[in-house]
Amino acid sequence: MNQSMLALTFDGTVKLQEVPRPQPRTGEVLIRVRLTGICQTDINITRGYKGFHGILGHEFVGEVVEARTSAWLGQRVVGEINIACGTCDRCRRGLPRHCARRRVLGIWEKDGALAEFITLPEANLHPVPANVPDALAVFTEPLAAALEILEQTPIGPDSRVLIIGDGKLGLLISLVLRLNGCELHLVGHHPEKMDFMEARGVQVHVTEGFGEKEFDVVIEASGSPAGWRMAIETVRPHGIIIAKSTYHDAFDFNPAALVVPEITVVGSRCGPFPPALRLLARRLINPKKLISRVYPLVQAEEALRYATRRGVLKVLVEMPQYESVKS
Repeated sequence: MNQSMLALTFDGTVKLQEVPRPQPRTGEVLIRVRLTGICQTDINITRGYKGFHGILGHEFVGEVVEARTSAWLGQRVVGEINIACGTCDRCRRGLPRHCARRRVLGIWEKDGALAEFITLPEANLHPVPANVPDALAVFTEPLAAALEILEQTPIGPDSRVLIIGDGKLGLLISLVLRLNGCELHLVGHHPEKMDFMEARGVQVHVTEGFGEKEFDVVIEASGSPAGWRMAIETVRPHGIIIAKSTYHDAFDFNPAALVVPEITVVGSRCGPFPPALRLLARRLINPKKLISRVYPLVQAEEALRYATRRGVLKVLVEMPQYESVKS
């Protein structure tokens, strides 16, 4: 008989309940989750994004407790969220994150990490360096997503860059791009968040009344249609818009606003884990101040509600067997 575990599920309604503990498939390991982050995508799923039903959550750090080989057993790990088939044309072309038959942890056809246990393929795992505490390691997945921008787009010290959105992802992107010396601007709604970035050398602006234009690169990370409109209005001709938001609703725009000034639009999603872990290990990026609150798993429903509040940054959910990340 399968053992049960506690998990935060969504089937049209968010519910904390006992569910069967997952069983690893061939090539997978069983991971005891230590800490999970709540992401805007998790919130958007509860509003209808992707039509996902199952256990929420995809940002996590955990410990491998069952594996077919001893190499991973007992290791503290983070994991890439896209589970590829390995055989389709996209996988053979080196695009496993875009596998035509992929499952996505906590987002598409794969139960997520707001639970005591998860399973993932060994190929998705990355060991966490000993000097990276759980409270930093849990940021690996969103930090990797921020780094993906530099994988896709040439941004140098001479680039003039605008980040739209002072939420969790916008601030992580700011922390990444400030390291390369570009002229970096952040526009948002929350003075306390922007004070945090201004103290780190970023030029900050309140959205209301913002009128600067002619940016080489504009990164839309607000999750709002208004942010997309601002991106089109502020990018220079022949400039680049990096689309980072996953919107839960559709909206209208006129493609002529891109065609006439010959704007390049780059969709940007998941990114590389190894450099994210290196940045955390070397403390070149320390996102711990982005943590708004930590909840135990038994209060996961409340944690998700709190994460939807205006101005809240990263909300974490910890499993009962681990000490608080605040200690």
